[in-house]
Amino acid sequence: MIAMLIDMFGAITFPSWIKDEAFGIGPLSVKWYGISYIIGIYGAYFYAASMAKRRDVWIAGGATRKPELVPSKTMLQDLMFYCLIGIIVGGRIGYILFYSTSTIWEAPIDILKVWDGGMSFHGGFLGVCAAVFYTRWRKKLDLWRIADATAIGAPLGLLAVRFLGNFVNQELYGRVTDVPWGFIFSTAPDSQPRHPSQLYEAFLEGIVIFLVLRFLCLRFKALTKPGICAGAFILMYGGFRFFVEFFREPDNIAQFGPLTRGMVYSLPMFFVGLAIIIWAARRSPVSPKRIDDVSA
Repeated sequence: MIAMLIDMFGAITFPSWIKDEAFGIGPLSVKWYGISYIIGIYGAYFYAASMAKRRDVWIAGGATRKPELVPSKTMLQDLMFYCLIGIIVGGRIGYILFYSTSTIWEAPIDILKVWDGGMSFHGGFLGVCAAVFYTRWRKKLDLWRIADATAIGAPLGLLAVRFLGNFVNQELYGRVTDVPWGFIFSTAPDSQPRHPSQLYEAFLEGIVIFLVLRFLCLRFKALTKPGICAGAFILMYGGFRFFVEFFREPDNIAQFGPLTRGMVYSLPMFFVGLAIIIWAARRSPVSPKRIDDVSA
């Protein structure tokens, strides 16, 4: 009877041919989750590098206050490496601190078991922030220049991880629903259709944020006002994640009243991003300076 009702409402059984393992070589198993991080970080880098090569998006239409260095390809390569470390270390530590603090005293060795799952976006975000600060110090770049370069490519990383990582792994699924596009995940504790919240996040955090930031860069020359793109990314992620939490299955730990932990961790991002946008928008634009100009 339940199966008949599910078929009637059009729920989708998660395809059995989609596995978390991409391929295996002997005893070595390569997971889609790991591949998603590689695709995400390289996709973000190549996009940021392609934007850095363009001349038009860095030139303001009116008067500017001072020249700021545009990140070079080599600088962005180093940033990519630092961000990768920040995402892995920050994501894991963030998960332990935000969602699994008991691991610290019950099984501290499990903190190192990244391969067993357990990564926090908010922890990874703080790790990327640390990478941005380090790159700024090491490369003598303007903080918001490097933050913007990171922000414009970040949605591609989120898209890859939400789809190839979370969705393919059938993790972070949504609440039980009767919508016709609900998925029956084999990893869920029941056989009820659930919101594919991973796809909601892939679309909003990945595709929508990417397109909005690209529109801001091409149409409104947002990169000429350092901080606009970074602030817009933080604001949109916080807002979209807060929204998706209404459809995503809450973590099996204590909530903050009516709010899930994801909501509480995301809400400040919205207001911080808004404050950064307002601050950056009130400043005069800057003109571009490149490594070639400095060495000439």
